[in-house]
Amino acid sequence: QVQLVESGGGLVQAGGSLILSCAASGDIFSIKTMCWYRQAPGKPRELVARITDDDNTIAPDSVKGRFTISRDNAKNTLYLQMNNLKPDDTAVYYCNADYAQGSLLYGSWGQGTQVTVSS
Repeated sequence: QVQLVESGGGLVQAGGSLILSCAASGDIFSIKTMCWYRQAPGKPRELVARITDDDNTIAPDSVKGRFTISRDNAKNTLYLQMNNLKPDDTAVYYCNADYAQGSLLYGSWGQGTQVTVSS
C-alpha cells in the first residue's frame, strides 16, 4: 500500500509560478512510476508529467518547457514546478503512483489540490 497527499495549490495570476508537492508514505520502496494528472471543469483527466524510477520524464506538449516534474527520494516527495502559468492550467491536480506488490502493479491516487490561474 502507498498513500499520497498533495499540497501547494492556490490562486496565481497568469505568468506566475507554483510548486506542487506530493508526499508519499507506506511501501514507498515499491514505487515504480509517479505522475501528475489534472482535471479541469468540462474536460477529462489528463496526464501532466511522469517520472520513472530511473528518472525518465515525459510531459505533453501543452506543458513542456513550463512544467518540470522531479523527485526527492530522501524526502519521499514528488514535485511539480509550474512556470508561466496560463488560465488553461486551471484544474485540480492529482498525484499518482504505480507500485509493485510481487509481480503485480497497483495504482494509488492523492486527494488532489486546486490550482486556479487568473487572467
